[in-house]
Amino acid sequence: MTDNTKIRVDNLNFFYGRRQILKNVQASFEGRTITAVVGPSGAGKSTLLLTLNRLWEDHPGAHMRGRVLIDLDGQCRDIYAKGYPVTHLRRRVAMVFQKPNPLPMSIYRNVAFPLRMAGKYDKHTAFGRIEQALRMACLWDEVKDRLGEDARKLSGGQQQRLCIARVLTMEPEVLLMDEPTSSLDHGATEMIESLLVGLKPRYTILMVSHDRQQVARVADRVLTLSEGAIVP
Repeated sequence: MTDNTKIRVDNLNFFYGRRQILKNVQASFEGRTITAVVGPSGAGKSTLLLTLNRLWEDHPGAHMRGRVLIDLDGQCRDIYAKGYPVTHLRRRVAMVFQKPNPLPMSIYRNVAFPLRMAGKYDKHTAFGRIEQALRMACLWDEVKDRLGEDARKLSGGQQQRLCIARVLTMEPEVLLMDEPTSSLDHGATEMIESLLVGLKPRYTILMVSHDRQQVARVADRVLTLSEGAIVP
């Protein structure tokens, strides 16, 4: 891969059973940029994101052909190579979904959850990492005095920023955003867009969006899919 290429997808074909979703997708994505993936409903946008951290693998009948290379930990990795640990991949290539999904626990425990699951929770260092993640997600000042409260009491926009903070605790290199503002009001959407632009110097971001104005505001590059294929 070239010096600034973070992700390369080679001849990717993806199927749910006999139905083909992605067709010969060939694309590369530069590091520390925001790429918007756009196209009509059913074009394969969300599926493309799922192939980048293998979240599709539990779907019955799903299968793919092709190759995905990602520069992780300073090395070019074939993420589908035999033996490459999917748990490590998903910590380095994190996903934020369309609808905020706070866990039924406190704000603090939500953000700490990935550290506990990975066996990396250390009470002497965890608070610093959690504070840093909440600051990066532009949420710390709003929640610092109520970290013990139920995260589900936060507003929709706050919940989405909490979900972003939660993935940031694992210090990923790539952020996958599947329509992260589609369920939010205008004010919350503006905050998320500003947040994404602020994260760009540290992360490679791929974002599915149906909002053309949003794409124009935040994206460095646009990748258009139609019927599973890239549109020139």
